Amino acid sequence: MASLAAERAPPTTAAFVIATAILAGVAGFFIGQGASIGIFGSSQKGGSEEKKSWPNSYDVKVHAESEDEEEESEEESEEADGAALLGAGGAEVGGGLAAFEGNTEEVKLVLVVRTDLGMGKGKIAAQCSHATLACYKYYITHAPNSPILRRWERGGQAKVALQVKSEEEMMLLQAQAVSLGLCARVIQDAGRTQIVSGSRTVLGILGPKGVVDGVTGGLKLL
Repeated sequence: MASLAAERAPPTTAAFVIATAILAGVAGFFIGQGASIGIFGSSQKGGSEEKKSWPNSYDVKVHAESEDEEEESEEESEEADGAALLGAGGAEVGGGLAAFEGNTEEVKLVLVVRTDLGMGKGKIAAQCSHATLACYKYYITHAPNSPILRRWERGGQAKVALQVKSEEEMMLLQAQAVSLGLCARVIQDAGRTQIVSGSRTVLGILGPKGVVDGVTGGLKLL
């Protein structure tokens, strides 16, 4: 009787832990096999859907101002085709560019912007770009070998933005610049974005610093 009780003694803690580990290992093995052959299809499907949607899980939003700027830039690029170059009084200016012989001053381009039109920053930038290109193209067409143009190119193409408050003031400045032999070009807007079609927006004046300042020296910076 005593020997039978000894045989039925409760298992030790170590034996219990070992048995539990064996059972857990066996259960894990069969669960893994079942998952690999698709027995647990619902959980696998869920995992697949999660992976499928992962690339779109980032909530990326375009800033509202960025969208506006992109739209504005597209409209401005179309507008460039409609920009017209005018001389004093609306007539085409001839190629009477002065050579300014003996003048060794810095050459600069002054961009005179009308503030009464209420143009936005992007609009002003586009119109100033038109005026810059207009002055450069005018020199290339009428005096491609001019030392004034070459000095401006070598000197870093200096540009200054100034302001006027009316079309009349702008056209008077252009007439003065032309009378001095300066390159003076006015940009006329096509009217596809912010302002009325035909509005004169920016005047570009390119020439020696002292001569240009004689025309625009009284204007305020933009």
